[in-house]
Amino acid sequence: MWYEILPGFAIMTVCLMIPGLSTIYINRYTNGGKDKRIARLPYQWYLLQRDKRVSGEQLYYKSKGLENIH
Repeated sequence: MWYEILPGFAIMTVCLMIPGLSTIYINRYTNGGKDKRIARLPYQWYLLQRDKRVSGEQLYYKSKGLENIH
């Protein structure tokens, strides 16, 4: 019957989802818990470079937020 394909379909769906989801979690882990930032326009690239300069860490995801205020 038609429902006999459901286990195979479920296995294929899970196997195809694993690379995409693992990429998201690997990027979050390597970027300090923040999502990957993409610069599609020159202005967005400029903002990423500005964030690196302002943070003083040469990393765009380390911000000078409220944790540094005494």
